[in-house]
Amino acid sequence: MSTALFIMSAARELTLKEGKTQPTGFWAEEFVVPYDLFDAAGFDITVASPEGKTPVVDEASLGLAGGLPPKTNGFRKRLDALQDVLENTISLKDAAATHEEYDVVFYPGGHAPMEDLVTDEDSATILSERLANNQILGLVCHAPAAILATVDSDGHTPFAGKNITALSNVEEMLNPNVRNTKWLLEDRLVEAGLKFHKATLPYRPYTKVDGALFTGQNPQSSAQLAEKMIDAVR
Repeated sequence: MSTALFIMSAARELTLKEGKTQPTGFWAEEFVVPYDLFDAAGFDITVASPEGKTPVVDEASLGLAGGLPPKTNGFRKRLDALQDVLENTISLKDAAATHEEYDVVFYPGGHAPMEDLVTDEDSATILSERLANNQILGLVCHAPAAILATVDSDGHTPFAGKNITALSNVEEMLNPNVRNTKWLLEDRLVEAGLKFHKATLPYRPYTKVDGALFTGQNPQSSAQLAEKMIDAVR
């Protein structure tokens, strides 16, 4: 049986400019859609988070920002069914010791990774080792923020020069609720030396594959990204 390790943020608040905060979490579509696709493809899925804490959904992703009610109501029902999975995560420390055993490692997004995974050393170990070993690694939307944890004190990261996509500055600024973020993901990834790519139009499915590194630009890219990773294992 194929195996997948989902790395989830456990952050519940996003720090904004001037020290203000707002509720955050993972984006529903970016967890539910890939989870169900991997599950339907026969993968045994393990979920990990910092200290094994229960990840929480960003409620905004279950409102109009996440789609029309028929779509988001479906996500809410599915999350209810998966609550036991979310409440029984392993720690990132344990995941860092065992990640090489998994066929794929996948990072859902939402703003939450910008709060905790962006500096998490265990996550950085997983990312760096997967890259070095050419093992399948996927990140969607804001999840590539976790790559910034691999930047060393000299400003170097093993991901420098890699082709990647993530939520673009344009897409970020179209969301009035998060215009006061302390930094923009696209800017930080470019500063770290990654080659950033994006779709011509915002919020359209767009994925980028560079070797075993798979990235998706936005929530709408979740299905396409998971399907490409599944195909790579097959």
